[in-house]
Amino acid sequence: MQATATSGYLADLLRVSTATDLPPNDPYEPCPTFVQRHREVLAAIAVFALSVVLGVASFPPFKAPEFAYAMLVPGIFWAYTRPQFKTYVWTMLAAQGVTWTILLSWLHHVTWPGLLLLGPFIGTWVGVWYLAVAWTMPRLIGRPAPTRLLAVLGLAGAWVMIEWSRTWLLGGFPWLPLAASQWERSSILQIASYTGAYGTSFVLVMMNLGFAAYAHRLFRENVSGLNKRSQEFFLALFLLLACVCVQFTEAFNRRGYARPLAKVALVQPYIPQTVKWDEAKAPEILATLENLTLEAAAARPDLIIWPEAVTPLAVRGDPMVKAWVERLVKRAGVPLLLGSIAIEKPQTADERWFNGTFLVTPSDGVSERYYAKRQLVPFGEFVPLRPLLGWLGKFVPIGGDFARGEDSSPLLVPIRDQMVVTGPLICYEDIYPQLARLSALGGASVLTVVTNNGWFGEGGAAYQHAAHSVLRAVETRRPVLRVGNGGWSGWIDEFGAVRSVATNSSGTIYFRGVRIIEVTRDMRWVEQNSVYTEYGDWFVLVSAGLMMFGVAALKMSESAGRVAAPAA
Repeated sequence: MQATATSGYLADLLRVSTATDLPPNDPYEPCPTFVQRHREVLAAIAVFALSVVLGVASFPPFKAPEFAYAMLVPGIFWAYTRPQFKTYVWTMLAAQGVTWTILLSWLHHVTWPGLLLLGPFIGTWVGVWYLAVAWTMPRLIGRPAPTRLLAVLGLAGAWVMIEWSRTWLLGGFPWLPLAASQWERSSILQIASYTGAYGTSFVLVMMNLGFAAYAHRLFRENVSGLNKRSQEFFLALFLLLACVCVQFTEAFNRRGYARPLAKVALVQPYIPQTVKWDEAKAPEILATLENLTLEAAAARPDLIIWPEAVTPLAVRGDPMVKAWVERLVKRAGVPLLLGSIAIEKPQTADERWFNGTFLVTPSDGVSERYYAKRQLVPFGEFVPLRPLLGWLGKFVPIGGDFARGEDSSPLLVPIRDQMVVTGPLICYEDIYPQLARLSALGGASVLTVVTNNGWFGEGGAAYQHAAHSVLRAVETRRPVLRVGNGGWSGWIDEFGAVRSVATNSSGTIYFRGVRIIEVTRDMRWVEQNSVYTEYGDWFVLVSAGLMMFGVAALKMSESAGRVAAPAA
């Protein structure tokens, strides 16, 4: 009887001491704070804000590329804490959508609907990477170092795969890969001559993963002493130091190998888009071009370059414009490289329009051979899926759809007593690494980019666009000469160093005028191709392999853990 009473008493005591049996308003239970009650929401808001601020500030026109080493850290660190999957995914996708809408805000000068569609679309495209982060990071806690290292390498590889897919999926829009954030920090860019810009993006993602892993180990894991070291961080640091070593071996003492190539005049006519295609304004536009060209010729350059589609009428297909350009070049006595329109088989059923780059010489006039743009701008130069989307029309008020060029062969430009093999790129073609690579494989010793960023106002578009030319210079080890209608114009050397930028007395790139630059060539890269030029996107295949190995390593580690648990 006594034993039964005692056991009953203990049972009653245990029931009373259980939290679930306490009254709902137990005065001895501490009241949760506001932060405790709304921890998940507050974490989402903080991660969202940090991701947007760091993401936007990492890229031009802002001059804080170091933020790119931490822009992914908030989302990665949060994933370690196992937030609700739906909350995490929607927060990260929303953060990327807002980030990319801000980064592409210059597009509103052309089309508000385009901006509000493209920004969130690219943000979602990039934000898919966080699905892999949400799956991976919680599984890394407590895993052996080799498993964790393979997993983070796989995540960096997944980022590369997403960037690569942006070059071709749905026509492609590889604007602002992560590597472009470092366009003014050439020390980390040199690896691109081997791996393409993807290698630089890979290292930056690894640094983000390394910082997040170190932070989690320091603040959330119950370890002490040497155990606080993060192998993920040290692997990322090793890769960063490898990039710096490439910088020393590739770019050190480059001035000792520099040889003069040409004295080049860059002409910025800064023709407003509101009048560019107005036939009534054609005489005024031609007069502006004539005055600037004769001003440039007075400095006796070896070559004059005009921007994209600069003449109001076609230099090939309109005899009057062709004759005018030839007379002007003969007066200047200097070869001219210009962007204009070519109309093949005009006024026939087979008429085709091309956006082209043309060479005009004082002796031979407009060359029969010209470069036709290979990568056209959707809704600018053609309407994709015209049977379905034809109602949207184009925002360039000339002609019908442009035809696509198919030839990457360079142009031979006479400079002094030699022919310089020039690889033209038009408008945003320089954001596509394969186009510059094909031009280099075709024999180009110099890349020229003629563009018209006048559509996008005086915001960040010109600087963001120029960042891609830096990547192409490093990848191909070819100097890039760049001319915009109103900016950005300048010269980038083989190592991605911006050697000259055209600015006015106020220091702005947005002006009408002429700038003369002395271009040199690094003799180590004359008739020499980089590894990336020769072998292309081999690093993308490596990244795909790392991604698969990372997933496999985690799966095997989880399986081993489940088998070992019952045995223990």
